[in-house]
Amino acid sequence: MRTVNPEQHAARRAAILRAAADEFAEAGVDGTSTSAICKRAGIGSGTLFHYFPTKRDIVHALFAAGFERNAGVCERALAEKSAEDGFRLLVDNLVADLGNPHAPGLTVAALLQAIRDDEFAEKLDADQKLTRDTLAALLRRRSGTPPVFSPERTAAWILRVVNATYMSAGEPGFVADEEIAELRRLIDSLAG
Repeated sequence: MRTVNPEQHAARRAAILRAAADEFAEAGVDGTSTSAICKRAGIGSGTLFHYFPTKRDIVHALFAAGFERNAGVCERALAEKSAEDGFRLLVDNLVADLGNPHAPGLTVAALLQAIRDDEFAEKLDADQKLTRDTLAALLRRRSGTPPVFSPERTAAWILRVVNATYMSAGEPGFVADEEIAELRRLIDSLAG
C-alpha cells in the first residue's frame, strides 16, 4: 500500500481546484471538460478522478472553501465587541473578491449550478442566509442612526447590491477599487 503525503495531497488538490476555477471562470462549468482541467493542472485524468470522481464534485469542492471562509468571518464578526467592527469585517469579506478577474465567471457558474443541482442550491442558500442573518444581527447591535429599513430588510438589500456588483464585475469600464469604494458608501447609506 502506498503512503500518502498529506501535504502533497493537499497541494495537488489545491492545484486541481485552481485549474478548475480558471476553466470555469473562462468557459463555465458546462463549457469546461475534465480534460481541460487536467491539462491546466498538468495531471492525467486518473489523478483528477482520484481526487474528484465527477465534475460536480469539483464544483462543490471549489465553492465549499468560500462557504467555509464566509462562515468563519460571520462567526468572527458576531464575536467582535463592537458591532461596527463586526459589520466592517463582514462587509470587507463581502467585497474582497470584486477585483478578482474570476469573480464574474464564477458568480455565473455558481448561479447556473444552483439551478440544476438542488444540493448545491441548498448550500448556496444557506451561505446567503447566514450572511444575511449576521448582517441583520450586527445592524440591530449598532448604535447611532438606524438603518433605512428594518435590520432584516437592510441586510437583504445589502446582499442584493453586493451580488449585483459581482455580476457586473466583468463589464468594460469596471474599476474594482472605484466600485468597491462606491459600494461601501452605498452600504453605509443603507445601514444608517
